[in-house]
Amino acid sequence: MAEYSIILDQLDVAMRLGIHPHEMVPQRVRLSVEMTVRYPRPLSADTIDEVMDYDFVRAGIQGLAGGPGFALQETLVEAIAAMCLADQRVQRVRVRSMKLDVYPDARVGCEVVRERSVTP
Repeated sequence: MAEYSIILDQLDVAMRLGIHPHEMVPQRVRLSVEMTVRYPRPLSADTIDEVMDYDFVRAGIQGLAGGPGFALQETLVEAIAAMCLADQRVQRVRVRSMKLDVYPDARVGCEVVRERSVTP
């Protein structure tokens, strides 16, 4: 068994996120994802075929950003976590979102950690 951390850090997207009228237009959101991924054995070759291609995470986030939007950061990070856990190799995922322009002196965010359920 081989375990790795796969990280997509500080991906900036423009999306609808929030409950206030001024948030109905896309705003800047920064997303970071860290996944613990397990492979059945250590890598034997230097090829993408042996590992999870993290392009699917980036593309999935961009797809969510282009959609109707979310009222809450909590539901956004849950949607991203569920997308990652749909790949059976992902054992654990941490997703962080940050609204970059809500306040002039601070960013506001949310983070969730989800783990694959262990079935006996």
